[in-house]
Amino acid sequence: MKLWQKDKTSLKEVEQFTVGNDREMDLYLAAFDVLGSLAHIQMLQSIGLLTKNELPRLQAELKNIYNEIETGGFKLQDDVEDIHSQIELLLTQRLGDAGKKIHSARSRNDQVLVDIKLFLRNEIEELVKCIQPLFDLLQTQSEKYKEHLLPGYTHLQLAMPSSFGLWFGAYAESLVDDTITLRAAYDVVNKNPLGSAAGYGSSFPINRALTTKLLGFSDLNYNVVYAQMGRGKAERITAMALANVADTLGKLSMDACLYLNQNFGFISFPAELTTGSSIMPHKKNPDVFELIRSHCNRIKALPNEIMLMTTNLPSGYHRDLQLLKEHLFPAFGVLKDCIEMAKLLLANIEIRKDILADEKYKYLFSVEEVNKLVLQGMPFRDAYKKIGMDIESGKFSYQPAVHHTHEGSIGDLCTAEIKKQMQKVMDSFPFAFIHSAIDKLLY
Repeated sequence: MKLWQKDKTSLKEVEQFTVGNDREMDLYLAAFDVLGSLAHIQMLQSIGLLTKNELPRLQAELKNIYNEIETGGFKLQDDVEDIHSQIELLLTQRLGDAGKKIHSARSRNDQVLVDIKLFLRNEIEELVKCIQPLFDLLQTQSEKYKEHLLPGYTHLQLAMPSSFGLWFGAYAESLVDDTITLRAAYDVVNKNPLGSAAGYGSSFPINRALTTKLLGFSDLNYNVVYAQMGRGKAERITAMALANVADTLGKLSMDACLYLNQNFGFISFPAELTTGSSIMPHKKNPDVFELIRSHCNRIKALPNEIMLMTTNLPSGYHRDLQLLKEHLFPAFGVLKDCIEMAKLLLANIEIRKDILADEKYKYLFSVEEVNKLVLQGMPFRDAYKKIGMDIESGKFSYQPAVHHTHEGSIGDLCTAEIKKQMQKVMDSFPFAFIHSAIDKLLY
């Protein structure tokens, strides 16, 4: 069954090619298609396109379909093109002509748009809630290991002393900014495109403000042409927010791979969290972090993929947009899996103590020695030159201790302040309001 089919069918090869993997991708949208329809039919009844008797029957059956989706009892029939066709077909089979009325005043274009926005809104919420425990763990480890120093590097050369408190805390604060970008993506996604139809509105006297309220959207995509232009843009902005989280996880994973390497030897993990070799019995490979790194690199490519797939498209709908789902939808699950695995390993990390006691790290303290001379009254450039000459002549001496007290340094991690930043972002998401709106639709 196809919503657009009249008296002729497409060539089988054309049908297979144009449908592609869309049926599989539509399963991500199934529950959200029902939610969109529940709001739409309530609006249709309010403007007289459904009777008062038809509305409760349609609502009850849509809720039955929603429960089938949630419990795993729903599937697309082999001869049905997409999720929208399947739900309309089920309603028609079960309720007769009332089921044929639900598509009044909308197109598959705005139907898909609202499904995608509801899906993205939900997935961003799940991701944000997944990030919070990782943030908390990083902060806990930052405080736990704040006294343990490790080398800091620039250009992968020894630079200055750092600490595990700084290392863990840096990635915690990075997640704050990543969550801010997710909040921005959420604002873009959380606007209602329903009622834009095929991108040019409807001659029916529809009430778009009503469906906006019913679905818990913060506002409308007002201009109906822009509502369609927003497809691809919302996905790209969301993908960029995912890429930011992925970048944080990828960099953390690369650090972990380096620090586990025997030439560094800063950290270790229980054997059951690493993998071995088929030939080398001593190996403990960081496969989990290597895979997180690779998965995250793929996610970082997503914004560019979406940008290129939508390049040079004029306004209006184009079938190119269908393929965006294949790239973006699975990325949420992959990223959440990466976060969970990172949490597992970081919760069981073992930190090597007294790393900087090794003399090979002595030049890390060169700046400390320069600063001591400056505090005694020597101009900085003179102090810099003296310590540099001492290093070159082999006369450099040092004390392996640091006394950093400013905000965000080894001695003042500002853990509480960073936590406040994250809490402020988390509190800004209107999750409770949206859940209340959706619950009213369903129950």
